[in-house]
Amino acid sequence: MIGLIKGKLSWQGIVNSIGETGKITAMIFAILVGAFIYGYFICVSKLPLILASTFTESGVSKYVILTGILFMYMIIGCLTEFLSMMILTLPIIFPLVTKLGFDPIWFGVIMVIMLEMGQITPPVGINAYTIKGVAQDVPMETIFRGILPFWVAMIICLVILTVFPQIAVFLPDQMYK
Repeated sequence: MIGLIKGKLSWQGIVNSIGETGKITAMIFAILVGAFIYGYFICVSKLPLILASTFTESGVSKYVILTGILFMYMIIGCLTEFLSMMILTLPIIFPLVTKLGFDPIWFGVIMVIMLEMGQITPPVGINAYTIKGVAQDVPMETIFRGILPFWVAMIICLVILTVFPQIAVFLPDQMYK
């Protein structure tokens, strides 16, 4: 509406933007439908339960397993789009995490941080290239150097949340009191 009022948006522009929005929405829904069908078949195959049993009975520390899962999420976040990979991996990973005794809300917070770390991690960090698109005169090396303090801060945050998981679940726990 603001574009129309200022005269910077024509009716053809509105029609084009609605068409593009429809295409993007259809692609997102196709990914979500496919992911939900995939999740259903993964659950029917009992793969998550077998995986959870295998890891919990292996004698490996639950924090070593968690570190592997978090590293996997960082790599996934680095290479692909956040939402679709989360939907594709959760049917397999979530039963394992809960069987290891981790709080589901806490793990959700940790997982989002890891995927966001992946979004800024070189060499593929999608958000870094978004920044490059906006700040075209800034070299990629400078952008990646600028990301480093945020990456370190996220690692520190993950360590704090792992040592003190009550931080992530304090507010949700208050809802049940």
